[in-house]
Amino acid sequence: MKQASRHYTEEFKQDAVKLVVEDGYKQTEAARNLGIPPRTLEGWVEKARHQDSGKNLTASEHLELKRLRQEVKRLTMEREILKKATAFFARENH
Repeated sequence: MKQASRHYTEEFKQDAVKLVVEDGYKQTEAARNLGIPPRTLEGWVEKARHQDSGKNLTASEHLELKRLRQEVKRLTMEREILKKATAFFARENH
C-alpha cells in the first residue's frame, strides 16, 4: 500500500540538505531526526549537488569545501569563547 506523498517547503529542504552537506550529518541520521524518509533526503542532496556541479566542483573539492566550512564554524565558536573569556578576566582584574 503506497502512502500519500508529503510536500515540504523549499526552506525545509534547503535546511535538511545543509545538515548533510555543510554540518556533516549522515543522511540517515539527518532524515531520522527530521522525520523524513532517508531516500527523500538522498534525492534532495543529490539534486543540490547536481545544481552545485554547475559551479564545476569536483568531488574532492566538495569534500574540501565541507571540511573548510566545518573548520570555519569551529574557529568562529572558539573565537567567541575567547572573547567571552577575555571580557571575564578583564572584569576580574579591575
